[in-house]
Amino acid sequence: MQDLTPRQIVEQLDKYIVGQGDAKRAMAIALRNRYRRQQLPDELRDEVIPKNLLLIGPTGVGKTEIARRVSKLADAPFMKVEATKFTEVGYVGRDVESIVRDLVEMSVNMIHTERLSHVRDKAESAAMERLVTYLVQQDPKGRELVATLEGEQAQAAAAQRVSVERRLRRQRKKVAQMLSERTIDDQTVEIEVEVEVDGYGSMMDLMAEAGTDEMGGNFEDLLNQQGPRKRSRKVSVADARRILMQEEAQKMIDFDSVIDDAVFRTEQNGVVFLDEIDKIISNGYESSGDVSGEGVQRDLLPIVEGSTVMTRYGPVKTDHILFIAAGSFHDTKPGDLIPELQGRFPLRVELDSLGVDDLRSILAEPDNALTKQYQALLATEGVELEFTPDGIEEMAQLAFEMNEKLEDIGARRLQTILEQVLEEVSFDATDLEDRKVVVDRAYVHSKIEDLIEDEDLSKFIL
Repeated sequence: MQDLTPRQIVEQLDKYIVGQGDAKRAMAIALRNRYRRQQLPDELRDEVIPKNLLLIGPTGVGKTEIARRVSKLADAPFMKVEATKFTEVGYVGRDVESIVRDLVEMSVNMIHTERLSHVRDKAESAAMERLVTYLVQQDPKGRELVATLEGEQAQAAAAQRVSVERRLRRQRKKVAQMLSERTIDDQTVEIEVEVEVDGYGSMMDLMAEAGTDEMGGNFEDLLNQQGPRKRSRKVSVADARRILMQEEAQKMIDFDSVIDDAVFRTEQNGVVFLDEIDKIISNGYESSGDVSGEGVQRDLLPIVEGSTVMTRYGPVKTDHILFIAAGSFHDTKPGDLIPELQGRFPLRVELDSLGVDDLRSILAEPDNALTKQYQALLATEGVELEFTPDGIEEMAQLAFEMNEKLEDIGARRLQTILEQVLEEVSFDATDLEDRKVVVDRAYVHSKIEDLIEDEDLSKFIL
């Protein structure tokens, strides 16, 4: 993150998002300020709070995508939530504190995955040694050699013991060679696994059962109190390789450290994207008992301003979590939010509606452009898909016109039109005689001309 300046962050966003320069600049500054804050002295660092953003614009113009891409650049825990899913405290439904709990859960999963990748090679080596041992012990010849080594006679005859050990090493080497060549992956082997560490989820479930009050102690002590229980499983060699590698990796990970780092990363770098925040604005005619409007706004206040939320991993402070709210504000305006919540989002950025040029660029330019996705998908069937400039221009123009006539859903209209244009090719891809399909203006017209002329039908299809 420290290597990316705001200008470079915008350049990275340009690879995936067309236009919306103001929003990209605001997000880049907010992201860079996270790094700048980390460089401050301790006494000043806690005083610098994030400048939360409010993104205003119609659906489909890139609000969510900008926030998602920024979180990936920062390698930060990112949680997208719909404001309409929450209810006021005291009513049935999800309370706003679940946002923080879910964010910490995501952070734990992120760090756990990172730690697994770091110990993967060592875990694989240890798992292979265990698997070789299981296979040798279950082979009659290998079992005989092991029994000879463990017998009393072998201890009396040192020369015989050396000979047996040499034969056992050759046997293990032979088995290891077959494992590396994967020639015995389909064979069945019996292995022993520890129940408590047979998967990361069971550890977290055990932790949850212990209750929040017990989390002040050492997590490893909690596991040791339960005691390792082993059970035998008969699985294929391929599955045994995976199970044993997972078990060995779990043993190499310090879960106390995972949780500590996850909570720290959540508190210092967490990003929460609150979508549809305009939908929790009361229309002025609802009663004061509205459980999904003003009450939710009041409950959001302490979370956004900074408070401590109790989670299964201990207390988590929200003072430095970056909150990005977004809404179309079609029938309302940001000023309709309660004043206290407005003040928690000091930066406001308005995103522009997409024009024909924007839609055309979205179809062709980004690294994840829809046209490139469809070309890759059909290439798996041996079909070469070519989009001509006039074909892309026509689809962009149609999407713009449909957004004007019907509801403006932004770039999402392009997905609808592309699916309609390529429906026949996608269905017949395996049976096409001509393996090259050119999507030009005439081709686009031939596929959706009838829909455009029938206005009633276009409302349902496009």
